[in-house]
Amino acid sequence: MKIKLDENLPSELVDVLSALGHDVDTVVEEDLSGRQDDAVWLAAQDAGRLLVTQDLDFSDIRKFLPGTHCGIILVRLRDPSRSALVERVRVLFEDQPSDGWSRCFVVATEHKLRVRRPS
Repeated sequence: MKIKLDENLPSELVDVLSALGHDVDTVVEEDLSGRQDDAVWLAAQDAGRLLVTQDLDFSDIRKFLPGTHCGIILVRLRDPSRSALVERVRVLFEDQPSDGWSRCFVVATEHKLRVRRPS
């Protein structure tokens, strides 16, 4: 799966997700840090990448309607420490059928995973 990590996620996830067989790039690597969400979104879509983020600006499914984009995973943890984020995302991609998340809106919390699929 092609993945773009937003700047609000630990860089260690590049190695973690790559080791699981994913093609991963980051907002930081592409010099998009601090840029508007629209620029990050466009870069992810132009590259055909699933965007993994903690940014609630990407949570509006009216704006980011499933089926109209490459996919979004919104990670929402009560304690979003670096280690907690790395561990949750690692487990998420290890244990779940991530190949089915293309074009979906996915919300991952500590204990739940909600997937909104295209209509």
